[in-house]
Amino acid sequence: MVGLGGLARMIFGTANDRRIKGYRPRVQAISALEAEVQKLSDEALKAKTIEFREKLASGTKLDDLLVPAFAVVREAARRVLGQRHYDVQLIGGMVLNDGDIAEMKTGEGKTQVATLAVYLNALSGQGVHVVTVNDYLAKRDSEWMGRIYGFLGLTTGVIVHGLTDDQRRDAYNCDITYATNNELGFDYLRDNMKYEKSQMVQRGHHYAIVDEVDSILVDEARTPLIISGPLEDRSEFYNTMDTFIPGIVTEDYEVDEKQRTAIFSEIGTERMEQKLKAAGLLKGGSLYDVENVSVVHHLNQALRAHKLFQRDRDYIVKDDEVVIIDEFTGRMMPGRRYSDGLHQALEAKEHVRIQPENQTLASITFQNYFRMYDKLAGMTGTASTEADEFADIYNLEVVEIPTHRPVSRIDDHDEVYRTVDEKYKAIIDTIRECKAKGQPILVGTTSIEKSETLARMLSEQGFAQREFDVLFDGDDGKLVFQVLNARYHEQEAYIISQAGVPGAVTIATNMAGRGTDIQLGGNVDMRIAHELGDVPPGPERDAREQKIRADVARLKDKALAAGGLFVLGTERHESRRIDNQLRGRSGRQGDPGHSRFYLSLQDDLMRIFGSDRMDGMLQKLGLKDGEAIIHPWINKALEKAQQKVEARNFDIRKNLLKFDNVMNDQRKVIFEQRIELMTEESVAETVADMRHEVIGDLVTKHIPENVYAEQWDVTGLKAEIVQYLAMDLPVEAWAKEEGIADQEIEERIKKLSDENFAAREARFGSDTMRYIEKAVLLQTLDNLWREHLAHLDHLRSVIGFRGYAQRDPLNEYKTEAFALFEALLSDLRRQVTGNLMRVEVRQQQPEPEMPPMQAHHVNPLTGQDEMADGAAAAALLQAAFANEGQARDPNDPSTWGTVSRNEPCPCGSGKKYKHCHGQFA
Repeated sequence: MVGLGGLARMIFGTANDRRIKGYRPRVQAISALEAEVQKLSDEALKAKTIEFREKLASGTKLDDLLVPAFAVVREAARRVLGQRHYDVQLIGGMVLNDGDIAEMKTGEGKTQVATLAVYLNALSGQGVHVVTVNDYLAKRDSEWMGRIYGFLGLTTGVIVHGLTDDQRRDAYNCDITYATNNELGFDYLRDNMKYEKSQMVQRGHHYAIVDEVDSILVDEARTPLIISGPLEDRSEFYNTMDTFIPGIVTEDYEVDEKQRTAIFSEIGTERMEQKLKAAGLLKGGSLYDVENVSVVHHLNQALRAHKLFQRDRDYIVKDDEVVIIDEFTGRMMPGRRYSDGLHQALEAKEHVRIQPENQTLASITFQNYFRMYDKLAGMTGTASTEADEFADIYNLEVVEIPTHRPVSRIDDHDEVYRTVDEKYKAIIDTIRECKAKGQPILVGTTSIEKSETLARMLSEQGFAQREFDVLFDGDDGKLVFQVLNARYHEQEAYIISQAGVPGAVTIATNMAGRGTDIQLGGNVDMRIAHELGDVPPGPERDAREQKIRADVARLKDKALAAGGLFVLGTERHESRRIDNQLRGRSGRQGDPGHSRFYLSLQDDLMRIFGSDRMDGMLQKLGLKDGEAIIHPWINKALEKAQQKVEARNFDIRKNLLKFDNVMNDQRKVIFEQRIELMTEESVAETVADMRHEVIGDLVTKHIPENVYAEQWDVTGLKAEIVQYLAMDLPVEAWAKEEGIADQEIEERIKKLSDENFAAREARFGSDTMRYIEKAVLLQTLDNLWREHLAHLDHLRSVIGFRGYAQRDPLNEYKTEAFALFEALLSDLRRQVTGNLMRVEVRQQQPEPEMPPMQAHHVNPLTGQDEMADGAAAAALLQAAFANEGQARDPNDPSTWGTVSRNEPCPCGSGKKYKHCHGQFA
């Protein structure tokens, strides 16, 4: 029986069908222009870009140019690449232009679809970013599709590892920029650590198209991008924290060996509070005041170091260093360090040299980075299972684009075996069958370890692993296989492109080979590039090229006759989307294909969802060794299990985002403030306002309203005036004057501080003082922001305990984070004022120096830090500051490096660079 919803869909179609139908009239309009556009000369076609830009400048809306612009791109692609956009690709381009996600099956030409929306949106001149999953694809796509853009008069840039800031700035200033998500995020963070607006490389966030949008905005978005650097030497602080622990007794703390936690009891907390107060380490009245969050954190780490970690079990001390011991293998792990100050706590406990702790200098999640774009779009083969997340977090709607040709792949029901051994035996048997009949087979595994396990089993069965650079011709009958694990993107792109050769056996993790089609018979263009890369154009190259084309056509016929690509999944992933990605490798452009998943009751997903009962039931039913159970009910049960896991993971990501949004709001305020300060010619007014606010706060603190003069804390006020204003004022004498009020004292302090500051300015020169004010303000803001990030990390790690008191941890975090942010602003005013009232000037101005930096992004699928091979990442991060800290010879302009226009001239004249040597540059 069909329900009302089903009946409505039968009559009116689904919402997706109706949306696709809405695009059809514009597709017809584009096709109607085709004959007219084909008559244009190359120059006339290129001139269309200028015509479109003039129309935009005169007020024409972008959408009104969609039909002619798409017609122009379609014709340019036909002339330059020999590839004409299909009608369904035009629909995909319209979805991207609308700022939504185009779900297009593998082999439907997503890379080319993007050119339509990219060209249209690049006409405004504000820059379009095309985001890819790795450097190889960014480079490949920018060169490949850049031919279309170049033909139409637009510029294309690419951002990859190892570029200098000047190269990055040039790439971002192009009409279209291809880059990876990591590069874009790190450039944004680094830009907001610069000291001059002219040093920044990005120029805004106008429009982005994210390729493999599910991978970037869902999978990789689980972990933030982080730039870290070593803290200044805080050995004394860790040693001080350590001294509080040896004197505690059993009732002062509680240890849970199983959970690996150690916490202070109520009695212990009170004792620690008294000791810390006596040592002058507490701000405010209580240990748990928000200002003391870092002290509490490091005190807890010292407790863990003493009461949880045992020497010669968890670590050893060797050569004046604490070396971690792996709990599983018992081996030493030199170079590995515990995070969050725990390793420093162990070093303090063992009285060895304390190495600096790494501090987060800047961080951002991909969710918050990509939500900065005015318009965001994405494309992938698999997004519909995450449609709710895309809508909820990014306000992106998923639109399923019809395939150019009907999909003819056969998707079998899963085969479920009782044990892993039985499952692997069936997998190897299937590989042999495919090999025997010349059918290419792609074997998908869920991890690198499982790929290597299967490879070892195949080797034991007489198969040999093929090297990267050896082409498999499909005819030699050898038992060979290839393993891909997403470590070498460029070589793997070539291998995956040849995985459709008859008899090819390719084992891949779910991360491998994305962005590259598996074409039956092999990819002609990639074979030509690989085999004829060094052969110059001429009759010999033409002949060899024709031979390769004929060979690929022959191999394709053979692969088609064998049934197309066979996709074999060795287990279900916890996300249906990853399974669909694997299946989608087969059945490209109407080709035949086959897919099947092999499972065992010992697989992680099956184990979690009650395989014990199922195992007992199958044994009672008489399931024999090596037999599989195949039934659509099992598929449905697994799908429901996957939906539960997906929903749980979505909730985790959503909850993490809620906490990160608190930091993001503060990050935006700080970054916007920095840009404003860098842009302003002078911050003298801001600095004066800060000084006056500090004075007002000091007077309010020590001379409260409606309090008798005898109760004023004149001594404290005098001491803090010396501390923050570097002035010894006769406050005691003022307080004894008859009838004097707090407002008058405040006005006197302000007047004298202004005079003192004016005298310093007259001594140094106005231009010099303006430069110093801005440098001090920016550096102080940066230092306090870094401390603030550490405080928020420490707060985030413990705020969950508020749930035990029936308080919402998120609301508590918001309240505490706001209090910390207010404290940051107050500290900023005091430190900037104190530094400027004491600063002295030398002849040569030192430039602001950045600390050594490291980039981090942990791949959530592998647990590996993608930037851990570090040399390139470190060079990339330090590129912006290459000239900083280098000695400048006033008589040798070649040693000056990049000089800001408003900086004092390095020649020592005292004038601004733009009014001195800069006017001749």
